[in-house]
Amino acid sequence: MEINERGFSSKALEDFELIDRAVVGKDQQAFATLMKRYKKAVYFMILKMIRDADDAEDLTMEAFAKAFRNLHKFKKDYTFSTWLFRIATNNTIDFIRKKKLKTMSLNTTLSDDGGNAVTIDVEDDDNNPQDEYIKSQRIEMVRIFVDKLPAKYRKLVQLRYFDELSYEEIAVELEKPLGTVKAQLHRSRELLYEIASGKEGHI
Repeated sequence: MEINERGFSSKALEDFELIDRAVVGKDQQAFATLMKRYKKAVYFMILKMIRDADDAEDLTMEAFAKAFRNLHKFKKDYTFSTWLFRIATNNTIDFIRKKKLKTMSLNTTLSDDGGNAVTIDVEDDDNNPQDEYIKSQRIEMVRIFVDKLPAKYRKLVQLRYFDELSYEEIAVELEKPLGTVKAQLHRSRELLYEIASGKEGHI
């Protein structure tokens, strides 16, 4: 991988250009390209932390929503992937603390595409006073996109993200088969990804 004099790879420099286009030029394709580059990596990183595919998909969507909302604050002191992985990791740690999940890999060091270490370190805190703040932040991240969803998906997202019901509880609430709920929530997440990357015109 080509490295320039500042120590950034060619891929990292391309990311910087995409960020400039997204922030300054409001280039929606730049957002979409950044998401395409890192969506899979972020998803599998989160999946290693929580071992639940459905929650990992939810948290991946939240990570990109938060990153894109704060992209104007990004400084080119480190790679975009490092910054994005930290956002995703911190959001997932908040989720773990809130749900008090028992995971197998809470102290793990990962490397981003620039070779920088991203350390995951979760402390056990049964009385975390930040729980309500964390919840409100997660809701805010998603709510900014939900109003743009087709009506038939809004209720599903409301129950999953805001009311925090399980897939089984949603199936009972809506009197739908569990498989249908999962499929429709999956489609809801895809639409939210498209909205987050500025493609709502296609929805």
